[in-house]
Amino acid sequence: MSPHSTFAERREFLQRSATAGALALVSPAFLPAALNLPAQVRIGLIGCGSVSGIYLPHLAKTPHVQVVSLCDIKPERAEKRGQEFNVSARYPNIEQMLAGEPFDLLVNLTNMQEHGKLNRAALLADRHVWSEKPLANSYAEGKALLELAGKRERRLWGAPAVVNSPQFAEMARILRDGQLGRVAAAHAHYGHTGPLWSAFFYEELGGSLPDLGVYNLATLTGLLGPAKSVMAMTSIITAQRTVDDKGTIDVQAEDNAMVLMEHNNGTLSHVQCGFNYFDPFGHEGEGQERPTISVWGSHGAMHLIGYDWAPQAVELSTIAHPVPKRLVTDAQSYVWEQGAAVVSRSLLSNEEPTISVQHALHVLEVIEAARQSQKTGQRVALESTFTWPMV
Repeated sequence: MSPHSTFAERREFLQRSATAGALALVSPAFLPAALNLPAQVRIGLIGCGSVSGIYLPHLAKTPHVQVVSLCDIKPERAEKRGQEFNVSARYPNIEQMLAGEPFDLLVNLTNMQEHGKLNRAALLADRHVWSEKPLANSYAEGKALLELAGKRERRLWGAPAVVNSPQFAEMARILRDGQLGRVAAAHAHYGHTGPLWSAFFYEELGGSLPDLGVYNLATLTGLLGPAKSVMAMTSIITAQRTVDDKGTIDVQAEDNAMVLMEHNNGTLSHVQCGFNYFDPFGHEGEGQERPTISVWGSHGAMHLIGYDWAPQAVELSTIAHPVPKRLVTDAQSYVWEQGAAVVSRSLLSNEEPTISVQHALHVLEVIEAARQSQKTGQRVALESTFTWPMV
């Protein structure tokens, strides 16, 4: 199949999706099959390391997607995943991948330093993109990707998917209904002793903010609205690390961070994250029954039990009902790795997911502003925003 026929096929796919969306507005019983739409979004997944071991089993169980292409600069990893998940198209670089087996959506699970250029290459080849966090390595690069996606009439989304959880939705409803009164402050934390399998976490443009803090930043801005300004301190606690792929390395990116955000109406929130946190629940956080996110107001307080990427419940106490009550104790279908499947459903139905690229771009600007604040000692004003409230 020639590149031109591939692009034409994708344009036809989008046109059918738009028609389907129009019908969905007038026909609640609408199914993609009714208009002979493709039943599945074809996925090309790049980055066959540790995260793919979580993504691929989830995608394999998702009926509306089909993984048709795998890519990794270490070809043996793509070969291994291909054998595990019966994907025959395997490539050693993105150029061969984009010229090979046709697909609709790139799922980018590579080292975070590579995200911006790989996402750009996919958009230029007329693919939609779901990128693990961050979607780019700077706010300017992220804005350029969003502009490119618009010009190419393609969609771009970035992790994390924390706004999809029923616990997030419940907290958003509590705030919307005014149960906490005047909201004053919020706090979130997430950390562990740091990954050992790759050096990229500790190299330039890595760090605990885009790897860990990004979850809490997405949750708090999603709940409280876009941040107006940021002040922060970051540091390096462990100057050297020994990792599987490169041995002993010097740490270049922050492994310790404290970020203070100003939202509308005087609300302040704080995120702390790092790679030097002993956690008895380990890297996976299983069994975490304590709050990791708290929001306080004049008439009540609420807490997220467990991590926002693996939530357990919402705990609420108010002036009217001061004894803490646990709500939404079931994560239902939510898992942190579901983002690619969720946006694939959006491509088929033409309905907007709660996840938005503007929100991901805002969080990226917060991270960049936090690092700038550390360098200058100053508060940094933000320019980005996103549609809010999200629920």
